[in-house]
Amino acid sequence: MSLTKRNEVLFPALMNEIFRPDWFGGTQNERAAIPAVNIKENEGNFELELFVPGRSKDELIIEIDNAVLTVSSETKEDKEESKENFTRREFKFSSFKRAFTLPETVATDKIEAAYIDGVLKFNLPKKEEALTKPKRKIELS
Repeated sequence: MSLTKRNEVLFPALMNEIFRPDWFGGTQNERAAIPAVNIKENEGNFELELFVPGRSKDELIIEIDNAVLTVSSETKEDKEESKENFTRREFKFSSFKRAFTLPETVATDKIEAAYIDGVLKFNLPKKEEALTKPKRKIELS
């Protein structure tokens, strides 16, 4: 996987500053963020953690297909505020999608997941044949 960082040129950055939505009483929309991930390999498994705070279990979609683990979420919110002769309506939409190609050593039928305190944790156990075998002594005949 490769990450590309976009360098903003002076003119677009200046235009974005001039025409910020919060000048008109709204809030400035942050760029869509991809959840941070930690991956750790142990002797018997891989541990994968995604930082996805503010989501509920029902909003997370986890799929596995052809050794590709995909985690996605989509939330929509429609909020309306009325005061005297003024009505303000805001729509909020956020989504993300992360895909991980699993190594052949992972037993895909034994993957476990848990969502605790904004962190989605995966336990990806290794197949028996991928586990390191203990050293053994070979006798000569």
